[in-house]
Amino acid sequence: PPRKLSGKRTVHINSGKRQILAEGAKISQAHRQRGLNRVNMDIKKTSLYNLHKSHGAKFVQFAGYEMPIQYSSGIITEHNLTRTKSGIFDVSHMGQLFIKGDDNLTNKLQNIFPTDLKKLNINQSKYSFLLKENGGIYDDLILTKLKDGFIIILNAACKHNDLKIIKSMLKNNSLKLNEDVSLIAIQGPESKDILEKLIKNVSKLNFMYGNDFDFDNEKIFVTRSGYTGEDGFEISISNQKVIDLVNKLLDLGSNLIGLGARDTLRLEAGLCLYGHDINEETSPIEANLKWAISKNRVNENFPGVEKIKNQLNNGVKKLRVGIKPNSKIIAREFTKIFDKSNNEIGTITSGTFGPSVKTPIAMGYVSNEFSKNDTEIFLEVRGKKISANVCELPFYKKSYVKGSINVWSKILERTRMD
Repeated sequence: PPRKLSGKRTVHINSGKRQILAEGAKISQAHRQRGLNRVNMDIKKTSLYNLHKSHGAKFVQFAGYEMPIQYSSGIITEHNLTRTKSGIFDVSHMGQLFIKGDDNLTNKLQNIFPTDLKKLNINQSKYSFLLKENGGIYDDLILTKLKDGFIIILNAACKHNDLKIIKSMLKNNSLKLNEDVSLIAIQGPESKDILEKLIKNVSKLNFMYGNDFDFDNEKIFVTRSGYTGEDGFEISISNQKVIDLVNKLLDLGSNLIGLGARDTLRLEAGLCLYGHDINEETSPIEANLKWAISKNRVNENFPGVEKIKNQLNNGVKKLRVGIKPNSKIIAREFTKIFDKSNNEIGTITSGTFGPSVKTPIAMGYVSNEFSKNDTEIFLEVRGKKISANVCELPFYKKSYVKGSINVWSKILERTRMD
């Protein structure tokens, strides 16, 4: 997921389509991550900073990094390029945590994460959470099992705190938050063929699987995954080689995409943004992400298990839902939600204009009794109540690849409560 915002300042960017920027352009907010005030530190730059600059990127401060929010073509064009062709995202600000160990490490990690890691195959990835004892979410993350341990992809503004928490729960294991490697994502229907020209056999990867590959006499790790709702890949590569890789991908027809379009893409796909749609005060069950908690783990040990078990058995008071305004008005984050009797029943957590679905879209939390699809609700925008309906997630369906099965659509469909 892009990380997660820093401060409360809204960045206004002249893309010619300001209506869709609020969620993406608020990507400059990164102390809000968990509602904590963060100390200003020196702003970091990724190894691709100069490349972004040479391509006309507009930058924002994002989770302690200077990151490109868009290029000269604008967010809508970048969004559509990713949906129809291929887009490259610099996500090197995110954390790549390497943990070495054997089967005993798997047993230890079972006590930290609510995922059944014992069932993971080598090079298989799973979406999971680092949870508080009260069931709140410190971070959402991707775990991948390697031959000699695990790699965990952490959100940028959370990565140092995550490392501290995980380290305190692991004894006698080697942990390294590796800043010598960059992370890029290439997403979209043409990405498979473009990447295959540089990295032979990468197109044979199944969704949520990875492997080691060679690029320019260097070993790199590639997974078939992403945060856009499109087929794509994430590539962990040394800081020294990443510029050459990106330039070659651009020469083959891919396009640089900023964090603004990354945000509109993920919202259309119904994916959560940490610090907005999920945080330390929401549980995976309230966030409609119970599918990411292995059923057999609910009777075992991990932080927050009692709260999770209680919510699974007894239900929740609030639930994350998709929301479609019945007008062209965009409901931004923090917009209050009301029922027909003018009772406040929830809050918008993400809202924008969806370029692919050509309508305003939003996600938010509502009282559980109003969470059924097609329920009419009202959104207070600039002092006026506008009609909207609770709707199914995702707003936009595509597919990742597992043989001939449309896995991505099936996984996204599971984000709805049964």
